[in-house]
Amino acid sequence: MKNPLNYQTTEYDCGPTTMMNAISFLFKREEILPDITKSIMQYCLDGYNRKGEAYKSGTTDMAMNFLSHWLNQFGKVRKFPILTENLSGEQVYIDDSSKVLECLYQKGVVVAKVMLGCWHYVLLTGIDGEYIELFDPYYRQRSFGTEGIEMIWDEPKKYNRRVHRDVLNSTGKGNYALGKTECRQCVLLYNTNTRQTMDQIEYII
Repeated sequence: MKNPLNYQTTEYDCGPTTMMNAISFLFKREEILPDITKSIMQYCLDGYNRKGEAYKSGTTDMAMNFLSHWLNQFGKVRKFPILTENLSGEQVYIDDSSKVLECLYQKGVVVAKVMLGCWHYVLLTGIDGEYIELFDPYYRQRSFGTEGIEMIWDEPKKYNRRVHRDVLNSTGKGNYALGKTECRQCVLLYNTNTRQTMDQIEYII
């Protein structure tokens, strides 16, 4: 069975929590090997803040990229059906020609870095018209009061926000903006046993 997605425990662990949520979304609990959990926690939380305090700057782009490559190699060696791809800069945007939407259409998920007061990781899990369904691991009860951002409470295994494409595509510092183009980064993840090809998707449509 699949577990509900999790919220981060501290102010800093959005990275490993979101990566574990990606694994939980794609695979059943009994399919997930403990090596994956161990390595996600081992390689994330590598950032130092301006005071030189360890781990208090969360998870760096470098660590996410390394973890993505590790998952690919782990999948090959252990015959675990996972595939990941790193995107950065101009590759990270939301429209019908983007790899991000292609991933979601193919039943993959996207670990994306967005703004939420500071850089923050969330999990994109689906599409609903002009809105992207995502799970934010930072627990919050109050509405944002911002057009284009909706709180969702009844889909704990899938998403807890619906965010308009325009909000995500913003180059500013607003909530859930992907931010400046040169700073953008995300990881696409697929369960290769359930991934749909674009031909299959076009046939269904």
